[in-house]
Amino acid sequence: MHSLIVGKFPQTRLRRNRQKNWSRSLMAENSLKPEDLIWPVFVREESVEAEFASLPGVKRYLIAELLEEIAQISPLGVRSIMLFPVVAHDKRDETASEAFNEDGLLCQTVRAIKERFPEVGVITDVALDPYTSHGQDGLVMNGEIDNDETLKALERHAVVQSKAGADVIAPSEMMDGRVSAIRRALDAQGFSDVSIMSYAAKYASCLYGPFREALGSKDCLGLADKRTYQMDPANLDEAIREVALDIQEGADSVIVKPGMLYLDVVRRVKDTFKIPTISFQVSAEYAMLKLAEKDGFLNFDEAILESLLCFKRAGADGIITYAAPRVAQLLTKQRDHQKGIKESA
Repeated sequence: MHSLIVGKFPQTRLRRNRQKNWSRSLMAENSLKPEDLIWPVFVREESVEAEFASLPGVKRYLIAELLEEIAQISPLGVRSIMLFPVVAHDKRDETASEAFNEDGLLCQTVRAIKERFPEVGVITDVALDPYTSHGQDGLVMNGEIDNDETLKALERHAVVQSKAGADVIAPSEMMDGRVSAIRRALDAQGFSDVSIMSYAAKYASCLYGPFREALGSKDCLGLADKRTYQMDPANLDEAIREVALDIQEGADSVIVKPGMLYLDVVRRVKDTFKIPTISFQVSAEYAMLKLAEKDGFLNFDEAILESLLCFKRAGADGIITYAAPRVAQLLTKQRDHQKGIKESA
């Protein structure tokens, strides 16, 4: 028996603290706030369709449409977004050349957001898969992903995004040494204040399918996979080594991806390093809840709030979720309701 546990039934009745709304709130060990949320957004050009089937309620936005959405959710407390550009197939090639276009879709989006909403945190994804014709996150040389050549491309990509005004660079491709390479490149170009939020523990998961469809890389990738650089789902100790290396190389915060099925990794990372730790509720994790609601198995609003609270309980400081706008609405409604109760008391 744990040495801190004292008392016994009937003197000790833990249900006493659960009897009233006010006492449950007072005793709550974790809480969820809109400020904890990062909204992942797909941005598109006119030639790319807005709708796609695999992520119910999620669409690809034109820049002007996205600005209007930000105007709606920013007052609710969602203060950061993560951008993923949907690049037309005719702009993709084997060397990801569009990734270095300072007037490309992503850079235009960053500039537009920072001009209209300077207080909103803009996080940009550093990876080559939106730009490669083969759908891989790295450059392919002689049939294999060339780690060190990819690093050179990632350096250029990160600098281009920083010039556009990105607040945070999020390298997601899991190449060895990419955090130190990007940090050196940013510092050399005068971007020492740009933060690096590293996908330090990103697994080769089956849960990315809807995301790849939305990004347009699913068809490019075909039957290939990313197991030579993303992590084996069987491994936990390796994740700790990956995070330790990224911190040593200069990461300011770290991401664990996926989220709901990998909360043990989140807890281990947080307990080990005490570094700002972000978890990504990935596309299939979100879609499963939406589809379960459609079939009548659960209430999505209740399920999404519970799932995200579990992220916080596991140790996540921030959560990347497609449900951020809806969750912010629900949390605001809850807050206003509680405020009304207090004022009427």
